[in-house]
Amino acid sequence: MLHKNGPLLLACNHPNSFLDAVILLTLFGKPIYSLARGDVFKNKFYIRLLNTLMIHPVYRTSEGAENLNINYQTFEICRTIFQQNGIVLIFSEGRCINEWHLRPLKKGTARLAFLAWQNNIPLQVLSVGINYSSFRRFGKNLFINFGKIIHQNEFDLSETDGKRNQQFNKILEEELKKLVFEIEDNDKTRQKKLLEIKPGPAEKTFLFIPAVIGWLAHLPLYLPLKKITIKASSNNDHYNSILTSLLVFTYPVYLLLIAAVIFFFTKSPASFFILLLMPFTAWAYMRLKGQLDK
Repeated sequence: MLHKNGPLLLACNHPNSFLDAVILLTLFGKPIYSLARGDVFKNKFYIRLLNTLMIHPVYRTSEGAENLNINYQTFEICRTIFQQNGIVLIFSEGRCINEWHLRPLKKGTARLAFLAWQNNIPLQVLSVGINYSSFRRFGKNLFINFGKIIHQNEFDLSETDGKRNQQFNKILEEELKKLVFEIEDNDKTRQKKLLEIKPGPAEKTFLFIPAVIGWLAHLPLYLPLKKITIKASSNNDHYNSILTSLLVFTYPVYLLLIAAVIFFFTKSPASFFILLLMPFTAWAYMRLKGQLDK
């Protein structure tokens, strides 16, 4: 758990949809407010739900020029959060793409930073690089790298907005390039070198049988959810996030159902030991399975 105090702006790359935000939320001891692309906020229900989850919209021109004024409201919300020593997460590339590559940065991170500094808020900007071993396999190696803090004293606030933003993005880009792995999709050698963590011979031997059991026991749940996810993510890069979300909500029900069925036939309270055994076999399979996308 990272006990970093605010006011803090996390400037992160964006390779894997809302899973990026969920992972960072679990690392910090304080609540994190996130910014998400505006087209997710489609109706009043989604708006209330996302705001409850401390997620606020940032619109791009492509999502309707009439919505751009909402960005000012979001930035004012962020300014208030910073004044209360809070933490805000922004994906500086502005778009999610499943790749090992840092894309050009948008202006939003710079604008948020200068808004805080112009209001005498001692904001710190922390660059974060997230790297996944896979974008299609469930269970993956995750590498999170943190860069140096970017401070107000590195900039001349009397400069024009354009020059300030350009200078900010140059510094942030230099930091993120140190943190984000640069790998071509077809470069399997580099993928193995940077992303693969192989289990040792003793671990393979010890976990082999539990891993086989875990694979067989979880297929009835995993295969239908995988098919649903493939269909739902056919036009986007949200496969990992959608599948993970489905498993988070369905896996506890699946475990309880199996335990209940075993108890029905055996009448033994020991049947509910399955609630511990099943996750262990799933973990064993995760340890031994392939780690890279094919």
